Amino acid sequence: MKKEKKMFTTRLDKEIIKKLKVLAAQKDKPANHLLEEALLDLFKKHSK
Repeated sequence: MKKEKKMFTTRLDKEIIKKLKVLAAQKDKPANHLLEEALLDLFKKHSK
């Protein structure tokens, strides 16, 4: 069963966006998947 997704809008530095798009293309993954992965890593880091 798929998890419900909600829209979340924010502003990011244009160089971060550029790097995210390049990485997404290199990994052949949607940018939002990479952002979710990064956020989950951030939550783990700060839950100690």
